[in-house]
Amino acid sequence: MQTPTYPVTDLVPVTVPAPDLATPLGPDLAAPLAAELRLPTNWLDYTILAIYFVVVLGIGFAARRSVKTSLDFFLSGRSLPAWVTGLAFVAANLGATEILGMAANSAQYGVYTVHWYWIGAIPAMVFLGLVMMPFYYGSKVRSVPEFLLLRFDRGAHLLSSALFAFAAVLIAGVNLYALAIVVEALLGWPEWVSIVVAGAFVLAYITLGGLSSAIYNEVLQFFVILAALIPLTVLGLKKVGGWDGLTDSLTASHGGDFTTAWGGTGIGSDNPLGANWLTIVLGLGFVLSFGYWTTNFAEVQRALSAKNLSAAQRTPLIAAFPKIFIVFLVMIPGLVAAVLVPKIGTAGSDLQYNDAIPYLMEDLLPNGVLGIAVTGLLAAFMAGMAANISSFNTVFTNDIWGKYVKRDEEDAYYVRFGRLITAIGVLASIGTAFLASSFSNIMSYLQTLFSFFNVPMFVVFIVGMFWKRASMKSGFWGLLAGTTAAMVNYFVLYKQDIIGIPSDQGANFVSAIAGFVAGAVVMFAVSLFTAPKPEEELRGLVYGTSSPGMEEPADSGDDAWYRKPALLGWGAVVLAAACYIPFSF
Repeated sequence: MQTPTYPVTDLVPVTVPAPDLATPLGPDLAAPLAAELRLPTNWLDYTILAIYFVVVLGIGFAARRSVKTSLDFFLSGRSLPAWVTGLAFVAANLGATEILGMAANSAQYGVYTVHWYWIGAIPAMVFLGLVMMPFYYGSKVRSVPEFLLLRFDRGAHLLSSALFAFAAVLIAGVNLYALAIVVEALLGWPEWVSIVVAGAFVLAYITLGGLSSAIYNEVLQFFVILAALIPLTVLGLKKVGGWDGLTDSLTASHGGDFTTAWGGTGIGSDNPLGANWLTIVLGLGFVLSFGYWTTNFAEVQRALSAKNLSAAQRTPLIAAFPKIFIVFLVMIPGLVAAVLVPKIGTAGSDLQYNDAIPYLMEDLLPNGVLGIAVTGLLAAFMAGMAANISSFNTVFTNDIWGKYVKRDEEDAYYVRFGRLITAIGVLASIGTAFLASSFSNIMSYLQTLFSFFNVPMFVVFIVGMFWKRASMKSGFWGLLAGTTAAMVNYFVLYKQDIIGIPSDQGANFVSAIAGFVAGAVVMFAVSLFTAPKPEEELRGLVYGTSSPGMEEPADSGDDAWYRKPALLGWGAVVLAAACYIPFSF
């Protein structure tokens, strides 16, 4: 699934409410971008775009030669180095929500955006690397749902597999639809053409080379995205007089809180986010963030493809460092747009908050650089879609088809079926892309999906991993209860105005907390009346136990001090905390 930019994200994905608390919707990615934003692209820009698509397919053909077994197709044969999987980990999250959504968020709410990175991503990524990856990788599972099969029972496994496969297709469709509306506005391609072309390219390179093709393309996409955003950020700052000129202008027009991270978030304070510091820390920083980053197989799959346990642990930790700084490449363009177009997003302007990045592209970038920027946007959307499709084909093939429909077939059969289900997944994503168009705010749609599917799975994982007494049956009922509670809170209590929550943002935070609490309570209650799993079957699955896979010796060089997971992890946490200092006063 895509970064509560997650998870936020594509960082953890975010719902962005409007400034008027009576209006629950915020930047609306489902609405068409401003018509006047058609970019002045020429042959040079289209040449750059064509070269990118040729390279993407070339990587797919090159990766095809390495696919000999189902492990090669679904997990790259567990052979990739940590720097490759680390960059793929962060690139898989760089989708629609990350770039357009966070720039829109910044144009509307200013520096609040940093929370979705420094609280809403880094602690959870470090927890995944230091605490959870030894269990995932050491148990030799091929997917996150398969871990639930080992820890609980077939009921928890089948339910989690079905929920994840369903959510993955929905989120892949969101990335496709977001790509389509941007390409239609910027290049003039019809919406359906954009959806079909992007879907066809993702289908081609994943079907050819499996996960290796997706991962190596994500590494390429990471650098293409940086090449698009860095010039935009630098030229934008230059136009508004540097950082001092930017903050002075924003303070004068939007008030002092606009350029701080915590201004106006005191308990009882009235702010457009509909959230105070406590709900930001608990709802976003713990429940949604940890739910997304630690159980979202679209991310975890990249770490599982690493060549050994040390590389698997370092995958999210390496990714954490670029994640800390990517916020500046999406936040600053949004802030610049708020200065250059003072009424952006209001009735007095033709531009929406979502137009921040396209507006700056049109206003600041010369041809050639413009082609790189357009290519970077396409790369971001395709990375988000590919992450979800590659995880979908793994879960559907191994956890549903291979476990419950066609068991014990020859290995080549599952490779063939994996390619077939990839095609079906892409076609389904094209369908859900049009489904996404029926939602007035797909940012809210994304965040709601994460609160429904990721948070309940996280509570099952965290209880099962840290409490030996959690029974085999408690996994299924905890997952069901958490999902149901989150849905009831959102669709019944919030949408029917039974409880007063000022925004979709606040509603998603509350839904996530409700799902977490309900899942934990039900797991505890069910465990009191049902049998626990025999202790000898919990080795390597519960904190405080170990298995042979967790004792895998490090490769030569992995024991160097600068590769120590603990140093990388705590270094990322300290650096993220330090980044808050200049934005907290």
